[in-house]
Amino acid sequence: MKTVRVGSVPLSVAAPAAGVTPHGGVIVVGDARGVTGYVLSVCEQLRDLGWLALAPHIYHRDGVAEVPLAEGAAQMRTLTARGLDEDIEAGLAWLAEAGIARAATAVIGFCMGGTAAFLAAARHRLAAAVSFYGGAVSDPYWADAPPLLAVAGELRTPWLGLYGENDTWVTLGEIGSLRAATRKAHVPTELVSYPGAQHAFHTPERPATHDPAAARDAWERMLRWLHTHSGAEPDSAPASEATG
Repeated sequence: MKTVRVGSVPLSVAAPAAGVTPHGGVIVVGDARGVTGYVLSVCEQLRDLGWLALAPHIYHRDGVAEVPLAEGAAQMRTLTARGLDEDIEAGLAWLAEAGIARAATAVIGFCMGGTAAFLAAARHRLAAAVSFYGGAVSDPYWADAPPLLAVAGELRTPWLGLYGENDTWVTLGEIGSLRAATRKAHVPTELVSYPGAQHAFHTPERPATHDPAAARDAWERMLRWLHTHSGAEPDSAPASEATG
């Protein structure tokens, strides 16, 4: 891994070995804690599968990369949708300089990052977007952002949503409403919900909510979504989940 800057935005980058042509680029937006070991492990696994992956440092305006879990819910409310989009734009610019076209670029996110990925999919025309339990379905996290339901029909990028049905941040009713609303978009969409799974079900470092079966299925669905919509060849041995 290395850290680069585009303007004031630091990006942690995991690049395939020299001489390896990437399938495409993936911008990984972290959860409310920022750029954690877990987020970096997602980038590293994507790199090992042939993707050029990077994670914007969403708290760079505060001079930190990561905040404690107990502070994450409050800290993420200090962000803005405009700032997050600027961070994603920085990632897009760096990937473009590396020779990755937007048609081969995806954005994925976890928790709050899943919300940011959804909003990016409504603003940008990319290869694919994936939200792991992105919240703010009915009520926005940030004053300058709409709830996801308000822009669901405006998605410009094929979007995959991966949610737990026991998520305390996103109700089962919201999951159903979001599934129905995204079907009105003029791009492919799919929302998969896992019975019994909780918020952060994909994160191994949070054993109280980690659901290995749902995590494996979600990871494999994500990889298929990326390959299908970027036009890349499928991997011969997909990783099951991030290791944290």
